[in-house]
Amino acid sequence: MAAEEDMSTDETKTSIENAGSHTGSDIFSIEVLQIIKEAQQQHGLRHGDFQRYRGYCSRRIKRIRKSLHFPQGDKRRVNPKKVNIETVKDVRYLHLSLFSAERAWAYSMQLKAEANTELRKKFHMLARMKKAMAYAEEFYTLCEHEKCDARTKLESQAYRFYIKGSIEFELAKWKAAMESYNNRVAEIEPNIRYCAYNIGDSSALKDLQQMRRMAGGDMMSEELDVLLAQTREKQTATLSEVTWQGRTVPVKNEPVRLFLLSLQDSTQEVERAEGMDNKISIYESLLKQCIDAQQVLRDSLQEDQNFKSAQRGQPLEGQVSNQHYLHSYLTYIKLSKTIERNLLLIENMRSYLPGAQVEEGRKITKPQDLVRLYDIIIQNLGEIPNLNGIEDDESFKEEMTVRALGFKAFRCFYIAQSYVSARKWKEAIALYGRVLEYAQEAVDQYKRLARSSLYKAEQEHLSGLITEADGLQYSSHASAILDTEAPTEQMASLTVSNNKPLSERLEQYSEDTSVAGKKARLVKFPPDFKAIPCRPLFFDLALNHVEMPNLDAKAEQKKAASGITGAIKGWLWGGKK
Repeated sequence: MAAEEDMSTDETKTSIENAGSHTGSDIFSIEVLQIIKEAQQQHGLRHGDFQRYRGYCSRRIKRIRKSLHFPQGDKRRVNPKKVNIETVKDVRYLHLSLFSAERAWAYSMQLKAEANTELRKKFHMLARMKKAMAYAEEFYTLCEHEKCDARTKLESQAYRFYIKGSIEFELAKWKAAMESYNNRVAEIEPNIRYCAYNIGDSSALKDLQQMRRMAGGDMMSEELDVLLAQTREKQTATLSEVTWQGRTVPVKNEPVRLFLLSLQDSTQEVERAEGMDNKISIYESLLKQCIDAQQVLRDSLQEDQNFKSAQRGQPLEGQVSNQHYLHSYLTYIKLSKTIERNLLLIENMRSYLPGAQVEEGRKITKPQDLVRLYDIIIQNLGEIPNLNGIEDDESFKEEMTVRALGFKAFRCFYIAQSYVSARKWKEAIALYGRVLEYAQEAVDQYKRLARSSLYKAEQEHLSGLITEADGLQYSSHASAILDTEAPTEQMASLTVSNNKPLSERLEQYSEDTSVAGKKARLVKFPPDFKAIPCRPLFFDLALNHVEMPNLDAKAEQKKAASGITGAIKGWLWGGKK
């Protein structure tokens, strides 16, 4: 123990520098498992002395803090400082979290040995184990940042699972502990194979590829992609040029070489992969690498005037440069692999169309979903002949046009399927007829292509489509006739309600419960308007020719009666003055 305390500063610096290093600017690499294994074997754990190892971890943490000028306070007070992503500017900051976890773990193991005689120490042991887990989580979070390479991420995750498994083991959570230990093995295995490849084991590359096929789309797939890229770096020297459409161009950029090496194995990787998710994950990873390689070329072509004109959609002057042509080739690969991925998705989605046996909980595919994928395929095929450097290749342009025509037939077919589901028979019949036209024309044009053998699968699919569309066209025609001649089940189940008021159907018997309700319809209110005859508009001219009778005799009688009455009134009441 005293010998360790007197360790020289030079030895300390050398140990730290060997434990972690930079793999590039601002990229950290730590061999986690090697570091802790060497530290444990050299400082007490070879003989099971956990107290000695805990003391070593404490002194190492103190030395690292001093070298980084990252103290936890001064002589008068303690000022704890947390290590976070913004703080990590040196690989030694990661060592603080790692050895803090190791110190807490070593203390817990020391307490475990002492708990055989003092049972109270078991609680203290579990507390220190949880403290180790907290530091392991902190270390894993720091290593998950983009500043660390893939190997560091995998090993930090394996270390976290090991500490987690140790806690679950002490708590007698056997199933959870077994899963955590298995996860540690799974995380370490890629690093073991990577080391084996660097030693000279050529089969290790195949093992890594197998792990990548099985990884699917989980978080480990990205780290495996990086390890595979690092493995292929030694092979990039053999790839110095590429040939496409009869023109050979040199490949100078390292990321482009790595991508082209990945491209060579991609077809076999997809064929060997098990499960649709694993295959789609391989395509997604390849497309991501292609986009990164394109960006590298785009940065190197900033001074190319033809490339700038092409980006602005202006006509080009003269032949495109080699790097510009290589950029077009990468664009072609991206469009082609997108088409292949979409065809894979279509093949999977066809199994879940309406009418098929769908697993419980699985979403049924709508024909419209397939239409969108075919739209993308047709669009990509239309962009390929317009790539810079191959505009004048008529045979290549004809191939893409014929393929687009075939996929138009499939797109039209699923549009017709969507109309069938909506019972729009006329539209469906017309679209099935268009499908037959497109498909037959595409089959005839495929036969005239010089490289028709490359698209044998597409021709077979079109032949099957013709047979299927022909049968469905007649089926839709029959369904349309049945819909017009006989009532459907929905029509048969309809009930007709009588809206006439009660006053108009007094002689008809019906079970009408609404009459006894609060809103009984007894009479029609407000009543309907009725037409009435209009007043005639004419002049009574005949009245002018009518001769009226003489009424003078009657007028004299009335006057005489009036005189007698006046005399009596004057006598009784007095006359007017």
